[in-house]
Amino acid sequence: MIEIDRLSVVFGGIHALNRVTVTLMAPVSGIIGPNGAGKTTFLNVLSGFVRPAEGSVRMDGLELLALPPHARARAGLRRSFQREQVVDEMSVEDNVRVVLDPIRLSRAERARLLDRALDYCGLTAVRRERAERLNACERRMTELARTIVGSPQLVLLDEPGAGLSQGEVERLRQVIAGIHAFAGAQTLLIDHDVELIQAVCQDTMVLDFGMLIAAGPTADVLRDARVRAVYLGMEEGTA
Repeated sequence: MIEIDRLSVVFGGIHALNRVTVTLMAPVSGIIGPNGAGKTTFLNVLSGFVRPAEGSVRMDGLELLALPPHARARAGLRRSFQREQVVDEMSVEDNVRVVLDPIRLSRAERARLLDRALDYCGLTAVRRERAERLNACERRMTELARTIVGSPQLVLLDEPGAGLSQGEVERLRQVIAGIHAFAGAQTLLIDHDVELIQAVCQDTMVLDFGMLIAAGPTADVLRDARVRAVYLGMEEGTA
């Protein structure tokens, strides 16, 4: 469970987040809103890359804002980015294995966890390929494998479907939808693809100019008149 209370971020007098308060409990929760709404800033605060002006963030009761980024990672927070962070010079399996390096594990357990994550993301056949040889979908899957290997508690995904074909997005949907069953982790997903949000997110929150304008079951949120006006480009009252 993620509990956000009065979270505010200010950049040069602009409120990127303005006293956002929300509790996220679903296995997969969506975060949507127009460009500049504060979505990535929200994930950056959770990750520890941005220090808020005020507020608190609790992950299963643990106050995240008191921890530096590396301690949040040790506590089980994992993150992907809009621009994937796969290292070209490393093999697929080494890109994923590095996430396990700070964790005390036996060699056998490390190998088991690595094999499991690669298999789940459909990367076993290319595990020894250098990342520079991968296609866009394989690179995204490699980054996803990095977020789920081991024992994550919270997975943050920032537009993982960007640049993928419809068939590749369907594969992505299956992987994201199964993260909770696979790893027991809660997932927060930013994406502009409403169909992907509808398919995998039980709950969704909507940001606009740093303000939380709606939160709740995804179907209800996407029917909300304010959401349709600011995000779906429909005037209030439009069918």
